Amino acid sequence: MIPLLAGVRVLELSAVVLGPYVGQILADLGAEVVRVEPVDGDIARAAQPQSRGMSALYVNNNRNKRSVALDLKAAAGKAALARLVGRSDVLFHNMRVAAAARLGVDFPSAAALNPRLVYCAAIGYGQGGRYRDRPAFDDVIQAASGLADLGRAAGGEPRYIPTILADKITALHAVYGMIAALFARERGREGPIEVEVPMLETVAAFLLNEHLSGATFGRDGALGYGRVMSRDRRPYRTRDGWIAVLPYTTEQWRSFLLEGGRADMVAEPWFADPVGRASRVDLMYAAMAEILLERTSAEWLAALERLDVPCSHVARLEDLLEDPHLADVGFFDVPEGWPSDIVRMLPQPVRVAGVEPAPDLPPPPLGADTRAVLSECGYAPDEIDALVAAGVAREAG
Repeated sequence: MIPLLAGVRVLELSAVVLGPYVGQILADLGAEVVRVEPVDGDIARAAQPQSRGMSALYVNNNRNKRSVALDLKAAAGKAALARLVGRSDVLFHNMRVAAAARLGVDFPSAAALNPRLVYCAAIGYGQGGRYRDRPAFDDVIQAASGLADLGRAAGGEPRYIPTILADKITALHAVYGMIAALFARERGREGPIEVEVPMLETVAAFLLNEHLSGATFGRDGALGYGRVMSRDRRPYRTRDGWIAVLPYTTEQWRSFLLEGGRADMVAEPWFADPVGRASRVDLMYAAMAEILLERTSAEWLAALERLDVPCSHVARLEDLLEDPHLADVGFFDVPEGWPSDIVRMLPQPVRVAGVEPAPDLPPPPLGADTRAVLSECGYAPDEIDALVAAGVAREAG
């Protein structure tokens, strides 16, 4: 944990990955994040594999948080939530707008409870467009944004990228939006601040950063960034395996081609011109694929490192667990005192020089902090007992 946001109170109303990932990043940066879940827990707790009632998916998105379990459909649960909103600096959710309104945490309602609130909603589609009321999940947004079609455009078939990419990209944009809003508030901006982060627009902007291409300059311009759309841009076969190679500069290409015995290509009049090479990207990559078949992966990696050409072996997920660089930086290290069944954790990769990190806290059991947080909101012990007895609140254990 890097305590840069120490003293900032974040109220997280979220589910599955997008919202919890946002909350974990803010918690990793030192914010006090109170996550409110239903009394039967977030559905992500039930994913497989799991231990002690917490799935790996939950563990990897919920460290450094406090857990409160409330039935927000009950009037008493909504009343408790209103108190939490009133004492928070930030409210974040990834519900549909109509669902937030039913719970009394749409922007107008939340702003009325807390005039200094930074309010952030990560939603499927921007509220200014016709899709605003549609439900959205990662696969749907990968399809709607054009991301899933990249496989077809590059010569294959449409497919989802096998990671929860749309959720995580949207989460990162939500984090910087909230931090920027907090900064503006500290600089004197008055009134509540509303931040909207729509998944479709976020992923489309992320994708089209390079792929808007010729359409940037003309209505009929071709889309797709040529270098990355080439069907020959891929991990390459060697004599005994696969490696990644990316000569990029003129000197890197020259070094690689001469090493591979293709002085004829280096001598071509177009070779020294980056525009000339870019217009022949398929030719360049096809030549590279042929050259790499001539040696083993180890031989090529040694030669490419000697030539200072960017390269890597093609790691499997299993290889990451034993990667020597990741071991050097303590990538999977688990802090002392964590539950013994958690043998690896994922770090906050950001480091800030001169800021002493604080110990990371394990992901909390459901309702672990319900009593403490409600007490901080002004509830007396007997009032909390009554909420628990009525099933409106839940405690761990």
